[in-house]
Amino acid sequence: MNIGQAAKASGVSAKMIRYYEQTGLIPAAARKDSGYRDYSDSDVHMLRFIRRARDLGFAVAEINELLSLWRDRSRQSADVKRIAAAHIDELREKIARLNQMADTLQTLIDCCAGDHRPDCPILADLEKIGDDRQQTKAALSAFGD
Repeated sequence: MNIGQAAKASGVSAKMIRYYEQTGLIPAAARKDSGYRDYSDSDVHMLRFIRRARDLGFAVAEINELLSLWRDRSRQSADVKRIAAAHIDELREKIARLNQMADTLQTLIDCCAGDHRPDCPILADLEKIGDDRQQTKAALSAFGD
């Protein structure tokens, strides 16, 4: 099948398929006499694997490791589990940082009058740097109580 058909069957765009080939994540596709790429069912299966891993947030380097393990029939599931566990730790750290950002922004929104006056704690916080931002958060926290 051509790249468009492989893209449709796998859910991976043709552009990303080319990128994955270029970076070596997947082997270069076989070529027809005409020079067009020719993808097999196993190529599409591998692309679906990559898409699912990307949907779960794995980075390309992690996917490369997972693909290597997937292809290695003598693999140990402990190696796969280690990669997945490290990834979930990263996801939980990201979630914690996002929650912290949302909480800070919510505090700023709660402290903003949202009226015709120019004073705005949201803009005041955005202009602060480093330790000044911690002081702003403390002041806003006290103000919000």
